[in-house]
Amino acid sequence: MRHLKHIALLLLSAAAATLAFAQNGGTSKLHPWQAPPPRVAAEAYFTNLKDGDRIETPFVLKFGLSGGWGLAPIANKGSERSGHHHLLVNRDLPLNFKEALPFNDQYIHFGKGQMETVLTLAPGTYTLRMLLADQNHLPHFVYSKPATITVTKKNDTDPKTLAVKGVSLQVAQSPVKNPFRVQFHASGINVAQRGQGLAESGHFRLTVTPSSGAPAVMDFQQGQTEVWLSPPVGSYSLKLDMLSNTDGNKLLAEPAAAQVRVE
Repeated sequence: MRHLKHIALLLLSAAAATLAFAQNGGTSKLHPWQAPPPRVAAEAYFTNLKDGDRIETPFVLKFGLSGGWGLAPIANKGSERSGHHHLLVNRDLPLNFKEALPFNDQYIHFGKGQMETVLTLAPGTYTLRMLLADQNHLPHFVYSKPATITVTKKNDTDPKTLAVKGVSLQVAQSPVKNPFRVQFHASGINVAQRGQGLAESGHFRLTVTPSSGAPAVMDFQQGQTEVWLSPPVGSYSLKLDMLSNTDGNKLLAEPAAAQVRVE
């Protein structure tokens, strides 16, 4: 039994190391303040919707992606641990993960690297789910739990007015304990891997500046949309940039900022 426990610990350590490797964009060295994701399994998920929610439409639905995986539009092939989001409406996960996902109102594809969509569903009850797939629309085993929601009302708001170009970040309210997650979001900007070289796409860069000392700069060139951090105790300023994938000196949006205190 002790031998089996030892093997299990080794496997978990290897999995964490693999995720850390991917989280840093395929290089073997993380910044000392970066931490491997605490969950072994990767997940595509909703960042602003949960099971049982009651909403009005139009509604801006936002997506996240964990486990060191990154977004890669279908225009060019991405790395192995990448894909693009799909929204499943009133559909279970596919029975055969070796078949391409169909294109219809129940399988909504985001092949450009989008991180959000505007729901325009009529009043009623719906079950929604996120699923990641590759360039050929073959699903990965990276998906969300189903969320059953109720649309209580459909308003007259023009959905196009809700898509405001920009970036934002989300972190738990201070004080936080290590490790803690920082989630990135892009509205109206496609996220891609820098190596894909796609015009009009970008990747995130996070700068973490302590109250005293040098800042830590983390460049997520593999299309990652979150990071786990474990810096020393203290206060920090966070700045999130979206860099062009064809001109690394060009910002595609105004930076987003946040403050966090680590205890």
